[in-house]
Amino acid sequence: MAMTESSVHPVLWPAPRAGGPVDATVTVPGSKSVTNRALVLASLAAEPGWLRRPLRSRDTLLMSAALQAMGVGIEETVSSSTTGGKGEAWRVIPAGLHGPATVDVGNAGTVMRFLPPVAALADGPIRFDGDPRSYERPLGGVIGALRTLGARIDDDDRGALPLTVHGGGALDGGGVRIDASSSSQFVSALLLSAPRFNQGVEVRHVGSVLPSMPHIRMTVDMLRAVGAQVDEPETGGEPNVWRVAHSALLGRDLTIEPDLSNAQPFLAAALVTGGRVTIPDWPERTTQPGDALRRIFTEMGGSCELTTTPDGTALVFTGSGRVHGIDVDLSEVGELTPGIAAVAALADSPSTLRGVAHLRMHETDRLAALTKEINELGGDVTETADGLHIRPRPLHGGVFRTYDDHRMATAGSVIGLVVPDVRIENVETTAKTLPDFPQMWAEMLGV
Repeated sequence: MAMTESSVHPVLWPAPRAGGPVDATVTVPGSKSVTNRALVLASLAAEPGWLRRPLRSRDTLLMSAALQAMGVGIEETVSSSTTGGKGEAWRVIPAGLHGPATVDVGNAGTVMRFLPPVAALADGPIRFDGDPRSYERPLGGVIGALRTLGARIDDDDRGALPLTVHGGGALDGGGVRIDASSSSQFVSALLLSAPRFNQGVEVRHVGSVLPSMPHIRMTVDMLRAVGAQVDEPETGGEPNVWRVAHSALLGRDLTIEPDLSNAQPFLAAALVTGGRVTIPDWPERTTQPGDALRRIFTEMGGSCELTTTPDGTALVFTGSGRVHGIDVDLSEVGELTPGIAAVAALADSPSTLRGVAHLRMHETDRLAALTKEINELGGDVTETADGLHIRPRPLHGGVFRTYDDHRMATAGSVIGLVVPDVRIENVETTAKTLPDFPQMWAEMLGV
């Protein structure tokens, strides 16, 4: 799949260079993955619920607006911080889902995949549209599965956006076979709405290796937390099969965890500068893929410690002053690939990142984009069938393009910490999941 160039005239942001080892405490806003799953589950519940410290970003606001367009009430108590301060909460008031309505998915995978099953439960037509790139992202698995379960969908046989779901107020549900090898979100999309299907659902993955399993574990854990009955492979169920029974969902009072994947650039800053960064509220137990950074970045030359604070736990990550290459399978944590690639380009030995062929179908073709942009700064990156091989070379300044991909922007910023005159094109794309990133980056550096 071809990379998608930015749709607006490039605005170049001079990536700040670190004057020495960073030493900072960085409060990371809430998890996009948790926030958007919680919004869906709360909207399908039998009673109102609360989301505390949610992420306010483009993707989560698109999700909120879409659910409201279908009839859900969402009341916001907004603190002075745009990154999800402790006083912020959203009250979600379920209501009868209905159309006609139009949903703008932007380029958010969670919105374009999680909401068509919700729309199938609505009474009336729900039209889905989004950014040009969203038309290229795989959606056929969800569309085909919903049709098997009884939904009526008009997509002009594209298997992609734009499309209209003609909701009938209910969905039969039942068994479905799906190839989710291009995105674990196909499975999560069906599971999240399954308790409201008349027969529940049995989802059977029939493709090759399923990527990003932590995100499916997150979906299962959150379903169980609101009262759903789920059988899944990791608790003794049949391999590659998930079953969710028909049931009512409970309204909960949920505090959203910090987004550990969005902590990555700040931890990387400590690693590549030999500094120290503390991330408050790091959970002791989590299904977030970003928790793997503790292991991966330690192997690449850092050290970390979970400490107890009066408010909970915090992660303290310290760089050693040296960065080592790594040979690692990232199939379960593919979203971490851009940041790891940026660090690997600054390492003292080669790296091989494996198991991430599915990244060619993300916000952009991330493998092609990383190869092109790092190489244009003097690097030596080669695409493989399922990943990247990175041989460190002395890098120089230049423009680092993002292709409207938030993780490309933060990856380029990491390189800019130690390479002079790196300019990031369209750094504002970080607002997709990390509002105020340029300000947070400057504050980390004491600028």
